[in-house]
Amino acid sequence: MISVDNLAVEFSGHTLFSEVSFTINENDKIALMGKNGAGKSTMMKIIAGEQKGTRGNIRFPKDAVIAYLPQHLLTEDKTTVFDEASKAFSHVYNMRDEMETLNKELETRTDYESDAYMKIIEHVSDLGEKYYALEDVNYDAEVEKALKGLGFKQEDFTRLTNEFSGGWRMRIELAKILLQKPDLILLDEPTNHIDIESVIWLEDFLVNKAKAVVVISHDKAFIDNITNRTIEVTMGRIYDYKANYSHYLQLREDRRAHQIKAYEEQQKFIADNQAFIDRFKGTYSKTNQVTSRERMLEKLQIIEIDDIDTSALKLRFPKTQRSGDYPVTVKEVSKAYDDHVVFNNANMSISRGEKVCFVGRNGEGKSTMIKAILGEIEVAGQCTLGHNVQVGYFAQNQAALLDEDLTIFQTVDEVAKGDVRTQIKNILGRFMFKGDDIDKKVGVLSGGEKTRLAMVKLLLEPVNLLILDEPTNHLDLKSKDVLKEALLDFDGTLILVSHDRDFLQGLSNKVFEFKEKRVIEHFETIDDFLARNRIESLKAIDL
Repeated sequence: MISVDNLAVEFSGHTLFSEVSFTINENDKIALMGKNGAGKSTMMKIIAGEQKGTRGNIRFPKDAVIAYLPQHLLTEDKTTVFDEASKAFSHVYNMRDEMETLNKELETRTDYESDAYMKIIEHVSDLGEKYYALEDVNYDAEVEKALKGLGFKQEDFTRLTNEFSGGWRMRIELAKILLQKPDLILLDEPTNHIDIESVIWLEDFLVNKAKAVVVISHDKAFIDNITNRTIEVTMGRIYDYKANYSHYLQLREDRRAHQIKAYEEQQKFIADNQAFIDRFKGTYSKTNQVTSRERMLEKLQIIEIDDIDTSALKLRFPKTQRSGDYPVTVKEVSKAYDDHVVFNNANMSISRGEKVCFVGRNGEGKSTMIKAILGEIEVAGQCTLGHNVQVGYFAQNQAALLDEDLTIFQTVDEVAKGDVRTQIKNILGRFMFKGDDIDKKVGVLSGGEKTRLAMVKLLLEPVNLLILDEPTNHLDLKSKDVLKEALLDFDGTLILVSHDRDFLQGLSNKVFEFKEKRVIEHFETIDDFLARNRIESLKAIDL
C-alpha cells in the first residue's frame, strides 16, 4: 500500500493543493482528473519521486517498484531498440555481474580470516539469495512480446533508438515500464502518440496484468476501460470516487448540486443575520446579540462551489460553397521510400459529405496517404481533388506552422469572419485561453497550447473538405467535445486519422484500414470495425 499524507504544494504565494491524503492499494486503477493547471502532473511527479512537495510525505514499502512515464520524454540515446527495452532487467543483470566480480575477487584473495573477506562472502550470499529467488524467466522473449505488442516489428529490434520519432521512443519507455512488473505504474497521457491497436493492447495489459495504476489521460474510452477509481484534483483539494470516469461524472454532478443547495442556504443565513445586525446595531438592549452574530459571521467558513465550466458555446464551421460529387479520388497509388514500400496500388473514392477514418498501426501509411492526396509528395498513380474543393488540413505538426510573432488573439482574428469576430474571446475561453492569456505571443506557448490554438484557427476557416491527422493530441476532454460537436454538424467531407475511439465514435461511416502495404475499404463505423476485428493479433501476444 502506498500512502500520500497531507501533501501540499505552494509556490510564489499560490497554493496548488494542500492537505491532500489518500492511499493507493494493490489493484487500484486510478484516473487522476481535473482541469489543466489543477496540479495532476505535479502530484504524479511527487509520487514518482521526481519532485518534492512543500509539505507532506509519500510512504511506500521498502521493496516497492514504482514506474513513471512522463508526458514528454527527453531521452536521446544510441542503443538499439531491443537493448534499450532490455534495460528493464538491468537490476537482474547488475546482480549477476556483481556476483561474478565478487566471486573472482574471492578466488584471488588470501585473507580468509579478515573482516573484509567475510563481508564479501556475506554480500555474495545476499545477492545470490535474491538472484536465485527470481523467477526463471526468458528475458529476451519477454522483451520481444512487449515490443511487438506496442507495434514494433522484428526488424526494428536492431535499429538505433535515435532513428525513431518521439512517439516511438515513448513506446520503448513504455515497454521498459511494463517489463519491470512494477507495484505501481504512473502514466501521464500514455495514449497521445500510439495507435488504436497499441492502445487496446495497453488496456488489456493494465486491466489483466498490472498491479496498481494511476493514469492521467484525456482519452475517455481508455480511462473508462481501465479504471475503477477516480481522484479529482480541484480548487486545491481532492475528491475520491470508487468509480470509473463516466460514473464519476454523474457523482460529481450530484456533489455539485448539494454544494449549490448548501451555498444558497448559507447565503440566506448570512443575509438574515446581516439584516439583524444592520437593524439593531446601536440598540443598547441588542448589543450582545449583535456582537455575537458579528463574531459568528466573521468565523463562518464560506461554502465553495467547485469551478466547473457550464458554458454552452457551440462552434460551427462557416458555410462555404458546395464541392463536386467526389472530393477525393485515389487510383492505383503506390509509394515507396528507397526499398521500403509504404502501400501498393491503393484505391479510394470519397463522396461529398462522407465522413471516413483512416486506421492502422503507426508507419503503415496513413499520414503518407494524406500528403499524397494534398499533393505534398510525389507518388505513382493518381490522386485527384474534386471540383470546387476547399481543404482544411490539420497536420500532426500543425502547431509548428503558426506565426510565432502574433498574439493568440491576432492569430484567431485574422481568420474569423462576420459575427463570429465578436465571439473570439468566448471561443478562446472554451479552449482554455482566458483573461490576459489572449495577449501572449504564440512563440512563448507550450506545444499543447499551440496545438489548441491551431485547432481554434481551423474551426473558423470556411472549408468543405476537412483532413485531420491526430487532432485530439493535447486537447482536454472539454475541448475535444467542442471539436466533436462541430464535426458532427459539419456538412462537408471529413477524413479523420485518430487513435481516440471515444472521439471517433459516431464520426465516420466508412473505415480505410492501412495494413501490410495495402489499403482496405470497410463500409462500417469504427465501432463495428473494432468489434468485428478486436485486434486478434494483439490478443495473441500475452505479456
